[in-house]
Amino acid sequence: MMPFKKNILCCLLIFAASAVHAANTLDSNLINKINSIAAGVGKTLAPDKRTAIFAYELIDRSTTELALETTLPTAAQALRDAFQHAGLKVTVNSTVLPAVELGNKVFGLVSISVTNNRKNPGHSAEMMTQMLMGTPVQLLKKERGYYLVRSPDGYISWVDNGAIAIIDATAMQDWKNAKKLVYTADYGFSYSSADDKSLRVSDLVSGAVFKVLGKEKGFYKVAYPDERIAYVSVKDATDYQTWAARPNPNAAQILKSAKTLMGVPYLWGGTSVKGVDCSGFTKTSYFLNGIILPRDASQQALVGKAVDIYEADTVNLAKCLKNLQPGDLLFFAANKGKMPNPRVTHTAIYMGNGQFIQSAGMVRINSFDPAAADYEAYHSKTFVSARRMLNAIGSPEISRIDQHEFYTTIKP
Repeated sequence: MMPFKKNILCCLLIFAASAVHAANTLDSNLINKINSIAAGVGKTLAPDKRTAIFAYELIDRSTTELALETTLPTAAQALRDAFQHAGLKVTVNSTVLPAVELGNKVFGLVSISVTNNRKNPGHSAEMMTQMLMGTPVQLLKKERGYYLVRSPDGYISWVDNGAIAIIDATAMQDWKNAKKLVYTADYGFSYSSADDKSLRVSDLVSGAVFKVLGKEKGFYKVAYPDERIAYVSVKDATDYQTWAARPNPNAAQILKSAKTLMGVPYLWGGTSVKGVDCSGFTKTSYFLNGIILPRDASQQALVGKAVDIYEADTVNLAKCLKNLQPGDLLFFAANKGKMPNPRVTHTAIYMGNGQFIQSAGMVRINSFDPAAADYEAYHSKTFVSARRMLNAIGSPEISRIDQHEFYTTIKP
């Protein structure tokens, strides 16, 4: 065959293939409609992507098959119903997490002093939060040496698989029932024998939890979640069950814990003495008193009881001084005055007399009062709301540790 005839035949085949592909490609308006309906269902069922997964995509642009990955058991049917209501024939292939590949090992316990939880599975990904040793988690799936986990505050993030002990429901219940200790010193170490001159096993931060095996020469013998054995000074730990069963904290106790973090540097995603962001600071101040708050400032701003700080649609200093109580959480919006209903971007704890303690650069104390030496203009100008947490303890969003399902019973 002559070269030019071969070229013509090749072009004809390419044209034919392109025509078939074009014929099999969904109309862009249909694709947009499918995506719009899916997005609407996702916004309704999972408005906060930090605490629920609703991820979808068309398998390809030539078929009305949609793949859905979700943590919500009812999501797939809701999506099918929405498509049917719109008169669309769309096949929904759903995966409900935890992933079946995990088998029966869908629980974990943090086994290092502080985990660094990421937005995506990789060490270079943005750090979203942290978890302390002994924190129980639900495993959702595994990818590239990381587990996607849900922590007790409902937050979903990725953690290095070397940072958690992977267990099944029976082992998790055994852990919950075991006699445990909580580390109460701000920062310290565990040792390989009952001697603080012996080899260190790991560092520890306040709030760490481990099993207690016995007592020896002024030390507790403890077992880590990953079954390492270590020794912790008796003066630095206390009985976990007694610690968790304490009466609800008062403002003085919250502020005492908050002040132990004075000078700790700001760390995006931080929730420990190693570093705290603004909401990590408020969350940790409450957690050290046995109370679990939502993770982020914008989430914390939706719980508890609202405190009236406004006069004629303006934050009023006199009203703040009158109505705010120590222990209240304060919320700030960087775009205040630039747009309606600006998103909360910062939080702090009210101390009384116009003072508040916050993590901004470092944990420090400031005041709303322009006449005060510790007055801070920026956060005074961006202050938008306040919520009282102490009288809402026991609600689903503000839970006692000893009443939280991650620490007590396992859902069937």
